[in-house]
Parts: sequence; structure tokens; C-alpha cells
Amino acid sequence: MIIVIGAGQAGLAIGRELRRAGHDILLLDAHHRIGESWRRRWDSLRLFTPASLSALPGMPFPGPGHHYPGKDEVAGYLQAYAARFELPVQLGTTVTELRRGANGGFEVATSHGTLTADGVVVATGPFQLPHVPDLPLPPEIVSLHSADYRNPAQLPDGPVLVVGGGNSGMQIAAELAATRPVTLAIGERQPVLPQRICGLDVFTWLQALGLIRAPAAGRLGRLVRDHDPLIGLSPRGLRRLGVRIVDRITAVDGARLRTATGQAITASAVIWATGYRSDYRWIRIPGALAGGFPVHSAGISPVPGLAYIGLPFQRNRGSALLDWVGEDAALVAAAHTAPLRTPS
Repeated sequence: MIIVIGAGQAGLAIGRELRRAGHDILLLDAHHRIGESWRRRWDSLRLFTPASLSALPGMPFPGPGHHYPGKDEVAGYLQAYAARFELPVQLGTTVTELRRGANGGFEVATSHGTLTADGVVVATGPFQLPHVPDLPLPPEIVSLHSADYRNPAQLPDGPVLVVGGGNSGMQIAAELAATRPVTLAIGERQPVLPQRICGLDVFTWLQALGLIRAPAAGRLGRLVRDHDPLIGLSPRGLRRLGVRIVDRITAVDGARLRTATGQAITASAVIWATGYRSDYRWIRIPGALAGGFPVHSAGISPVPGLAYIGLPFQRNRGSALLDWVGEDAALVAAAHTAPLRTPS
């Protein structure tokens, strides 16, 4: 038996590959519905990849190929994918500890008891613990991480400060600018690519140029990782929408926030689009982690029988993207050392 921890896009992709290879599997997921982590994102979220570049292996994404799916469409697709390939998913099950078991196997402690496995694939994804800087705000200012933001209606009237210049911060700032004054605080600037170039989606070009599959450890892969671009929206485009762009927020001064250069920001609400932190403390196996992060080569752990899928730049830029995670899944399934089930 191989247990896959996580039933998001990466978990479903590896689940299908392992079944095709003849393994008995069980997928565990803390949510009560497949695709729930997508459903919980903000309402207007859309993929940066069109439907034609947003499919897991064996099942095209429904709809026109040029369409950019919304988050609920992605959730529905994942649910349909699990059903189509009859993947065994145990929902509402939180994994609290992964440890070595008897005879070189594994014990997976969960909210519903302990399971045993010959092998384990960790597919928990990059979005684990929302990160909010340690800047306590006065109680009159509403504070939300982007993980908890849904739409403008949940915010009070008045100006909003969005902190974080990644794709999430850009999208949320643009949405809010239609109904209220918005300030966007950006730390390090990122390069920007248009969504479409010469009539083709930018990911079509990135794939054709070899940037999606460039090995993460190589020179080109490191360049892609160190300069991962924004897609579509840019600070210049947000300024045209009326968004004020400032530098990094570093302090709170009474009812106002201050930037590194001393600019004062007044806001009725702050949305922290400041990313996530990984949390692998529940993996309690000697040699599995270093500095709190998985030790692996292309997803394969030095611990026999343990593997990972869906890590950012696990092998390349595509490792955490819908249309390319299946390539990693095929390699992890092929390299997995858990024994095949006995034919019935």
C-alpha cells in the first residue's frame, strides 16, 4: 500500500500514475471535498494558464482551449478527475505525524487513527501556513491574509492597503480599485510578462523556449526561479487603474502604517498577500528533512519508500503547475520502491 498525503492536483496526478503502475493506494486529504483549497480562494481568481494548458494527464480541461478557468472550475475539474479514475480518497483526514514503522514501512498518524504503508508520497503543496509579518495593527483596521479574502463586500468602506507585489497582490489590488482607493506595497520588484504575446498565451512561449522544463538545478532553471515573473498585471498597469504604489511596509505608527522610506498609509483594511510558509514538522523521520524542508532529488527522498510531488521547482518551473505536474508524477511513480500488489 502506498499512501498519498494530499488530494490536490499533485496528489491526484501521482495517484493515477501509481494505480496505472499496479500499486494499491490511498489518498488522504484534510478537506471534506476534493478541490476545496481552490474553492476557498478569492472569488474572482482565474488561472494564468488557459484551459488547453491546465489539464492533468488523461483528462482534458473542459471548455474552449483559450478560456482562463476560474477557481471553482478548477475545483470541479479536480473532483471530476478523481471520480473518472476512481481514485480512493479519504476526506476529512488530517495527517498529524509521519514516522517509520516496522520492517522499513511507514506509520501515518491521522485524525482518524494510524495507518500503515509500504511507501508514502507527500503531496501537500506549497500553500500551507499563511504568512503575515509581525506588525500588529490597531483593532479598528481590518486585517486579512489573502487566503481569507473573498471579495470587496467583506471589507469596510474606505481605503485598502494590499501588501505584497506578487500575482495575488496584483489581482486583488486591481479588483478592489474598482470600488475604493487602493495602495499596493511592494518589496522586491519582479519582471512582468504580458498574458498574451502575438496572439498566443505566454505559457505557450515559455514552453516552446524551454523555460518551463529547464532543470531547476541548471543555470537557466536557476535564472527562471530567481526571476519568476508576474503575469499580465504590472505596477504600471495598476497605476492606470488608480492604485497608489509604495515600497515595503516596515512599521505601524498609531493608526497609520509606514513604508521603508517613511511614507504614511491610512487604511480601513489591510490585505496581506505575503505568501505562505511550509510546515513539515509532522514528518518525523531521520534524514527526511534538512532545515525544515524536504531532502530530495527530483522528488525522491533518500529515505527509501518516501517521495514528494508538487513542490515548487521540484524539477523545474512546471512542477507545481497543472499541465506539467503529471510529468513529475510519472517519474516519481516509476522510481517508487513500494512493492506492487499481488494480482487477484
